[in-house]
Amino acid sequence: MTTTLHSTLLALREQIEQRSKASRTAYLNSLPQGPQNRTAVGCANLAHTTAIYPSSTKRVISLHKSPHIGIVTAYNDMLSAHQPFVDYPEKIALHARALGATTQVAGGTPAMCDGVTQGREGMELSLFSRDVIALSACVGLSHDVFDGAILLGVCDKIAPGLLIGALGFGHLPFVFIPAGPMQTGLSNSEKAKTRQLAAQGKATREVLLQSEEKAYHSAGTCTFYGTANSNQLMLDFMGLQFPGGAFNLPTSPQRQALIAESVRAIESATRNPALRLGTLVDSRCLMNALVGLMASGGSTNHTIHWISVARAAGYLINWSDLEVISSVTPLLTRVYPNGSEDVNAFHAAGGTAGLLATLINGGFVDGEAPTVWGTSLADTVAEVLPNAETFSTRKPEATRNREILRPHDDPFELDGGIRLMQGNLGRGVCKVSAVKHEHRLVEAPCRVFTDQQQVIDAFDRGELTQPVVVVVAHQGPRANGMPELHKLTPLLGVLQDQGLPVALVTDGRMSGASGKVLSAIHICPEAKAGGPISRLRDGDMVRVDANEGLLHTTANLDEREPMPTPPQAVSHGRGYFQVWRNTVSSAEEGASNLFAE
Repeated sequence: MTTTLHSTLLALREQIEQRSKASRTAYLNSLPQGPQNRTAVGCANLAHTTAIYPSSTKRVISLHKSPHIGIVTAYNDMLSAHQPFVDYPEKIALHARALGATTQVAGGTPAMCDGVTQGREGMELSLFSRDVIALSACVGLSHDVFDGAILLGVCDKIAPGLLIGALGFGHLPFVFIPAGPMQTGLSNSEKAKTRQLAAQGKATREVLLQSEEKAYHSAGTCTFYGTANSNQLMLDFMGLQFPGGAFNLPTSPQRQALIAESVRAIESATRNPALRLGTLVDSRCLMNALVGLMASGGSTNHTIHWISVARAAGYLINWSDLEVISSVTPLLTRVYPNGSEDVNAFHAAGGTAGLLATLINGGFVDGEAPTVWGTSLADTVAEVLPNAETFSTRKPEATRNREILRPHDDPFELDGGIRLMQGNLGRGVCKVSAVKHEHRLVEAPCRVFTDQQQVIDAFDRGELTQPVVVVVAHQGPRANGMPELHKLTPLLGVLQDQGLPVALVTDGRMSGASGKVLSAIHICPEAKAGGPISRLRDGDMVRVDANEGLLHTTANLDEREPMPTPPQAVSHGRGYFQVWRNTVSSAEEGASNLFAE
């Protein structure tokens, strides 16, 4: 495989490294230098650490005779994707003992489910939960007795939060172990069809509930290619979990072998200073992940999360950088909502291994980037995990199904799945990979709302019968924590299917599963910060052009005052997060409270 990187990507990487030189140096200098040394830890500290163990194990840990590996888990059994983690600590400990190492669960983190909180009050805590998870991971790791750690987390904010927290302990090596997707149930297209019928009153609640239960039916991640599964692909591309193993089923023999192999990797990495997390997560690693996001048509949520991940590692990236990456990265997958098939079909077609292999071969992914296995990404990627306790390097096929996964020289589209939108209404992003070409330009009068329920009510009253740009303002991180507005997807899809030109403009987020309706989201500056979106009024002409990346209104916004700020609800724990809403950075800066200016 070639390791010659595309010239545009190489130039961008050099720009990012140059602009981040001071912050990256400061980050690396902040990490403890030299190897971990438990013999320098106080006796009382060690006694607390080893209190549960027999004497023989106490001495192994206290005298630092072998690696002691921490586990940070986001297990709960309300998230189907995280339920398989229930016995991972026991399995990990078994494999570690076989290598002479010891393990402990260092701590747990919260892990909320966006699928449960969509359209509910809890969704206003969703984005902020990422930083809570990062802080929780830091608390678990603060005991300073581990030589490395294993991270157990899959879904939307959880994996980025764990990675951000772990980067605070970047002097240690880390590995992610995923849990895998649930088996395919009701097709995503059938599920979406029933949702649209329900939005029109043509399907009963019982029919809708049965449809949803057939789609979400067992342990594992949801099978559409949303934020959770985008996490898994990007971590594969970063070499922080086994490249090619993300989408093995939770109960498969390959999944069990992957656990053993991941434990072997982290045990070995504790003896190699070059494999500490702060060193591994460099500009190559970050750009490889972002190329994977674009090539796969992944979730727009990562235009926020991976900016924060980069910042945690000392790198300064922005949406203009993502636009450059997207402009030269071919779109190589069609997985729902960018196609009809799910991640299980994608895995069968070649999965992350096939996608990685062809992107390395095409010069879009740097195959020389190291992995926590101590080998290069190109040398580590394996298409099929064998039914054994060790892994062999195998040459992955680029694809076994060109309707789902294509090689780099025969793409679905010449550019990637996410587009930067900008104009006199600010800057935002659009997931173009899921929008048909005939729907990528809408110019129409707008209707302005400040809550997604207002949009639903207007739809139910039959008010949305003409071409329209639906504007939902005051949904940014400072306003209410930037909830996802996925409940708008079915009704806007109904309008589009009726032949109406329709688009969405918002400073809020959309679910990673959202797709077919043209949507300019994450608008910055947000309305709460006095952004231009706060000066739009009903009837203003708005142009949303994903072909040109244009977000424009003909209205003279300079002559208007911002719309009144809606009152901030405080129930369901939302009041406790007001201090974060007051100080959070913009979406383009990662929507975080963790990084000082």
